[in-house]
Amino acid sequence: MKTTTLLTRLALSTLLGLSLAAHAEQESLRLGIEASYPPFAYKSQNNELQGFDYDIGEALCAQMKVSCQWKEIEFDGLIPSLKVRKIDAAISSVSITDERKRSVDFTHSYYRIPAKLVTRQGNGIEQIPQQLNGKRVGVQRGTNFDRYATEQFAPLGAEIVRYGTQNEVFLDLLAGRLDASLAGMVAIEEGLFKQAEGAAFHFVGPDYSEERYFGYGAGMAVRKNDPLGQRLNDALAAIKANGTYDSIRKKYFSIDISGN
Repeated sequence: MKTTTLLTRLALSTLLGLSLAAHAEQESLRLGIEASYPPFAYKSQNNELQGFDYDIGEALCAQMKVSCQWKEIEFDGLIPSLKVRKIDAAISSVSITDERKRSVDFTHSYYRIPAKLVTRQGNGIEQIPQQLNGKRVGVQRGTNFDRYATEQFAPLGAEIVRYGTQNEVFLDLLAGRLDASLAGMVAIEEGLFKQAEGAAFHFVGPDYSEERYFGYGAGMAVRKNDPLGQRLNDALAAIKANGTYDSIRKKYFSIDISGN
């Protein structure tokens, strides 16, 4: 009788421990982010993460009653890190494309902004894409901008130069080592036009929003068939309904980027 009681207590204790461990695991969400893409994700002077993507992630975690654990990863390493379970989701301006959907699932889009080509004024690039022949076009490696430039600009004679971050692209553009860059419109406005030398640059050509390249807006990437995707969708809908999303949006943008 005593042996049976002891075994029962041990079993209950084990089950309780497993339950608490599972609960603790559920209360922490590992989120991947590339922190060199202002105003979506960047570092403060105190080396702290901030930006639109970061604030949205924190709001989603608060809505889901879990704690965010942010993991900084270069953009082209986000989906590989997700697939090998180093992170649970990527919240880092990842465009929802058919190609990416073959390897990961996405939540609903949480913003949508067109891509633009930026050049220094007076450098002779006005007719796009014809006048890109022989020009150096900088892109962030592994992005939809990289794919578009590679498939559309390179065959016409442009040299596509790839970088780990968009900030590196802007530095070489300012230094004259690049002739143009293809990137998100807001990223260019924030990361280049607002710099002291930014007045020397301007947009040329059309808005780029072709869905087969630029997808259906930016979403949060999760592993295939992971229920986390639906939980994030529910939380996103909730923060849009209660005004949190719009409050965060107004902190960074004067225009509606929700894509609704």
